[in-house]
Amino acid sequence: MIVAAIRFELVVAGVQSLKAKRAVVRPLVEGLRRMASISVAEVAHHDSWQRCALGVAIVTVDQSTMDTLIERVRARIEQNVEVEIIEARLDYLEVER
Repeated sequence: MIVAAIRFELVVAGVQSLKAKRAVVRPLVEGLRRMASISVAEVAHHDSWQRCALGVAIVTVDQSTMDTLIERVRARIEQNVEVEIIEARLDYLEVER
């Protein structure tokens, strides 16, 4: 079993309130959750209008599936024109069978 934890630091462009930020971030989070069986949460910058940090957790049985899911998550975020990835940190935990 392989576990990946990814932290995406995002800039949310053009928003002028926390309500506007939520209107961008919430559909992004929900879309990522529906895309695959992964966990997603906003993990930092809750009081900042134009910053967001998303935490993504993925569990798979092999590395190739993990790589595919990581790329799909990154591509989904990059497709959203209202956010820009400024940093992505990936950590793995490999659990012995």
